[in-house]
Amino acid sequence: MLIRVEFHHVPVMLTEVLEALAVRPEGTYVDCTAGGGGHSEAIARRLGPAGLLIALDQDPAALAAAGVRLQPYADRVRLVRRNFRDLAAALAELDVPAADGILFDLGVSSYQFDEAERGFSYQHDAPLDMRMDPDADLTARDLLNELDAGELTRILREYGEERFANRIARLVVQERSKHPIGTTGDLVEIIKRAIPAPARRTGGHPARRSFQALRIAVNDEMGALREGLEAALSALAPGGRLAILTFHSLEDRIVKRTLAAAARGCTCSPHAPACICGKQPDVRLVGRQPAVPGPAEVEANPRARSAKLRVAEKLGPAF
Repeated sequence: MLIRVEFHHVPVMLTEVLEALAVRPEGTYVDCTAGGGGHSEAIARRLGPAGLLIALDQDPAALAAAGVRLQPYADRVRLVRRNFRDLAAALAELDVPAADGILFDLGVSSYQFDEAERGFSYQHDAPLDMRMDPDADLTARDLLNELDAGELTRILREYGEERFANRIARLVVQERSKHPIGTTGDLVEIIKRAIPAPARRTGGHPARRSFQALRIAVNDEMGALREGLEAALSALAPGGRLAILTFHSLEDRIVKRTLAAAARGCTCSPHAPACICGKQPDVRLVGRQPAVPGPAEVEANPRARSAKLRVAEKLGPAF
């Protein structure tokens, strides 16, 4: 596979992220979504010779780009090609017992949409792929040609909040009985036919929600997020910070509930008369509400518009 490294990553809410992580020169930090290296570079710049940044990404093109950007700090950076759901294994391999700060930036890199052959974009006609990890087995083509209408409907409705999910799924099944659905162009045409004309004229491109849903399903993004958050909470040192940037309601809901449960501690039923589990809170939430980008950043970088930053701090004695 051709690895390109020329794309440029504009980090979202960079000032707020650095403040949330409270980077110390001698600390150990993990960027679970290195992408093009924007956040990673800013963290590495603040580290001293004793500090360490571990930059994870499952996409080899993204990791290659991060490596170029982080080259000036190579003595304090370790690049790891892994999905963040494997955070615990990555830290174990590097013999890192705990981290002082962990970052998740859950936005999808714009370069992945620009690379037509990756199949993420409804703007280009390309093979239906959508894999973040190009070595993974499952593609969007597999889902569209193998799942039954009920499961396709569930994916489109749950991950894309597509109100015409059932119509799209039924037309997919009908069309694939004639010939396999192989390209993004094939899928776009099916979606346009399935959605009534008045609805197609509002709310942006009619394929946007379906493409989001398929991408999430192909990469098991919600499952990976749940596992990654649990791994991160376990990997934090006392006093360490966890910062998560979300860009749509599905992932933000998971983050909000996971952090709230960790901050609550008790796992007893809310209807129980008293706590019997005795579990203490693992973290405290930093800020009552998520931080959002300011007007100037949104104007300069429109993709930041939907961003929310949630932060938690691991309880226990700080170093």
